[in-house]
Amino acid sequence: MSGEHPAYGLADLQADLRDFTTERDWRRFHDPKSLVLALVGEVGELAELMQWVPADEAQALFSTGRAHERVGEEMSDVLIYLLGLAEVLELDLLTAARAKLAAARLRYPADAAGGLPKSRI
Repeated sequence: MSGEHPAYGLADLQADLRDFTTERDWRRFHDPKSLVLALVGEVGELAELMQWVPADEAQALFSTGRAHERVGEEMSDVLIYLLGLAEVLELDLLTAARAKLAAARLRYPADAAGGLPKSRI
């Protein structure tokens, strides 16, 4: 799948989503509150797929077949609404995510894996 569109990235997806929304005159419905509520709904649908699946079976179940397709659909819905929210708030989501990861690296250094410094293990 990653080989299908090697140059297609997050900015391209966001532009396609912007065009899709504009072509249908849906931008007027895409205020931050509405997008957050839609995002929460989609996360709920994703959670519903896994709700009664034993944790030790989830990876195997959702890695192939129709369950894999369904989880991909719901994850895509989550991504689409998240990107829509970033669009209306004029937030560069990749930059924000990189900054968050950099802060997490400082807060949770690799040598303290498992919550304990290696010297205590």
